[in-house]
Amino acid sequence: MKRYSISMILGVCLGAVSLLSCGRRPAPELPAPSEAATVSFVDATASAGIRFKHVNGATGRKLLPETMGAGVVVLDFDADGKPDLYFCNSSPWPGAASLAKPTGALYRNKGDGTFDDVTVAAGLNVPLYGQGGCAGDFDNDGFPDLFLTAVGGNRLFRNIGGGRFEDVTDRAGLLVNTWPKVADAGEFERWNKPISFPSSATWLDFDGDGRLDLFICQYLTWSPAFDLGIQAILPGGQRAYVPPTQFPGTTCKLYRNLGQGKFADVSEAAGIDVSESTGLNGALVPIGKSLGVVVCDPDGDGWPDLAVANDTVRNFFFRNIDDGKGGRKFEEIGLTSNVAYAEGRPRGGMGIDSAELEPGHCAIAIANFSNEPNTLLSERRTKPLLFQDNASAWGLAAPSRGPMKFGAFFFDADLDGRIDLLGVNGHLEPDIALARPRQTQAEPAQLFRNVGTATEPKFQNATDAGDLLKPLVGRGSAHLDYNGDGAPDVAVATNGGEAKLFRNDSKTGHHWLRLKLVGDGVTSNRDAIGATVEVTVGSEVRRFYVSGARGYLSQSELVLTVGLGETTAVDKVVVRWPGAKAGTQTWTGLRVDREHRLEQGVK
Repeated sequence: MKRYSISMILGVCLGAVSLLSCGRRPAPELPAPSEAATVSFVDATASAGIRFKHVNGATGRKLLPETMGAGVVVLDFDADGKPDLYFCNSSPWPGAASLAKPTGALYRNKGDGTFDDVTVAAGLNVPLYGQGGCAGDFDNDGFPDLFLTAVGGNRLFRNIGGGRFEDVTDRAGLLVNTWPKVADAGEFERWNKPISFPSSATWLDFDGDGRLDLFICQYLTWSPAFDLGIQAILPGGQRAYVPPTQFPGTTCKLYRNLGQGKFADVSEAAGIDVSESTGLNGALVPIGKSLGVVVCDPDGDGWPDLAVANDTVRNFFFRNIDDGKGGRKFEEIGLTSNVAYAEGRPRGGMGIDSAELEPGHCAIAIANFSNEPNTLLSERRTKPLLFQDNASAWGLAAPSRGPMKFGAFFFDADLDGRIDLLGVNGHLEPDIALARPRQTQAEPAQLFRNVGTATEPKFQNATDAGDLLKPLVGRGSAHLDYNGDGAPDVAVATNGGEAKLFRNDSKTGHHWLRLKLVGDGVTSNRDAIGATVEVTVGSEVRRFYVSGARGYLSQSELVLTVGLGETTAVDKVVVRWPGAKAGTQTWTGLRVDREHRLEQGVK
């Protein structure tokens, strides 16, 4: 039996990446941040009617999946224009004494600041050892569908309208069932066959045919017997959670949407299967330990690329290229693009997101393990693609080093036109105080406000943002405007604890523009995932990218929120629709402080 001390365990990493598609035109300087523009978030969980608690199934045996979940998905499942919430849940392990069968929860936004739990009515009361999820209209019928990642087997739920979903996993060709059928807990703990262990997932149209395809991160090769066969010890002899370095890697999955509700696994043919030689007989082994993914287009060629955050191994960057046969595939260029490593070594990557921080340069922010700073990569060159880590130069490295970081996403918290970054933290080891007496499992989130200029970002760790910074065992997180006031609110999923909804009560007086894009369902997918949006204000052009999943195990709303600061007018909005034959479209005269529905082919 292998034996590892807590010092060895805490020396390895988990992490989070955030990726951003950027503009290419120079922009004027933004005015200096207003001292009066304070940011404040209020815990509105109870008043909004959110009553969800995550179950991780922990019994003290400390199996690695217990530490990882869970995520939160924002979707408008009933197409009424108001963002709803789905919180992912795990479950007791097979053979556990508990007879409870918890499920995830779907909360319908009533439009008055409150939500209703409609899980049962929607047909989503299905027990899973869930991790994360993503929403996307894969059949282009106008209703977003829901994909959930789960240990032992994922699920695809098709939205059939009328507020209901149906499980179409098997019919779609996505069924993978490795969940063991055992008589008791002892038999489960002796189970030595690999059990699938997915993490984040995202929808994208990688081949430009107008249909959403599905990318799934796989964390590592895991079984309870293998996990328990590694003796990881805390001071005093108590078992600790085993670090990911001790588990074999695996590969991500890409499923192409064939239409008619069918998918095909094209992972190997499309270049997603990343394996390397071990040096032993030239054998190739999968190396991925993937936790976060974001869709982006840093080279601006109109084809969606993928950035993947890996835990304790190098990160991936999948560039979308012509396969030479009239189709598309991916080329993994993490090493040559400088995305793979930070300071020449892998970190523990978890959450990932994208946004434009400086004109002409794409930025990738990665939230990493404790005692590792966040990574903040900025695109320096497009051909060939090259990034540079600016975390230290932009003020992010030092304040982000300490916490164990999971969730991470970019958003404009104060609507001043500068993109901010939220990190959601929480240690994976509930008994961490045995090794580090001053450390607790629950940790405060970190809101990094961008107080720089349009051409030189600068992040400042907010010391006061209201209830948002109270300690939690944070995991997935997402932003949404649930009360329709234009200011982005925040939903947080916690591990083994209560979900949280934080209302943005910031009184900045700043203006905003919200854009809901709707593809035609033929040349573009209905959700417009993969669209690039240019917003012109005077001589300034800001570029936004519609990405599906972002952060960790989660998905924020697809509606774009554009902070305008004191600006009261927008000159034009140009949308490059996703899809090989979709084209572009321009709108002018859009009023600020409004949400606008931009439909492909409709003026």
